[in-house]
Amino acid sequence: MEKVKNILDGYAPISLKEMDSVALMDRTDTKFVFRQSDLLLFLEEIKSEYRVLEVKGNRISRYETLYYDTNKFDLYLAHQRGKPGRYKIRSRKYVESDLNFFEVKYKTNKGRTIKNRVKQNEISGIIENEAEVLLNEKTPIIAAQLEAKLWTNFSRITLVNNKYPERVTIDLNLNFKNDDGDATIDNLVIAEVKQDKSVSSPFLNLMKKNHVRKGSMSKYCYGVINLFNQIKHNSFKPSLILIKKTLYGTFATTK
Repeated sequence: MEKVKNILDGYAPISLKEMDSVALMDRTDTKFVFRQSDLLLFLEEIKSEYRVLEVKGNRISRYETLYYDTNKFDLYLAHQRGKPGRYKIRSRKYVESDLNFFEVKYKTNKGRTIKNRVKQNEISGIIENEAEVLLNEKTPIIAAQLEAKLWTNFSRITLVNNKYPERVTIDLNLNFKNDDGDATIDNLVIAEVKQDKSVSSPFLNLMKKNHVRKGSMSKYCYGVINLFNQIKHNSFKPSLILIKKTLYGTFATTK
């Protein structure tokens, strides 16, 4: 991690306030997975093309996220079926900035992701007050149908394109936990390119150059698979094979 920090020190910074212009709450997402051991070369190659988010002197930020679902995991199953018009419901703590939000993410039938959120004083397993108002406004789901399922914790690097409205999030040190157990995924990086429309992307070009294929799954779904063995995940098998190959086989080619 120290080597990653040293490379990030060579990036120009961007502040949270400056990030407002690239919030991209309505966007398209493109995901990739690769090994953490590839990250150093990738970051070095694109550092002149992006700025890095810096929060209170930190260029790697910690995120703690609590996901909600129904008793029967209806939201997870909608993702497994690839159902258009599906939701993720979560509370997220941005550790370095000490901010908490309740968030509703909606995947449209055109493949766009729309995110709405409200500030919270703290994260709770119960959805109430402003969070419940947002849930009622943005979804057909009622708070009483939902329960806290699992935590997903990770470290994130956020890059912002110097020229175009694009963000790249790079997540590592992934950990899932609930009251019954936890799972840590070593050496895996989940990167996501977020754009309001297709723009020239040095990161996408980098992925293509190094033969890193598009594909991943949501961190929530991956957490369910790791912590709830009884839940079906047949349609995620190609993504799981990709992750396994990334972690244990020859996948990304860096030269």
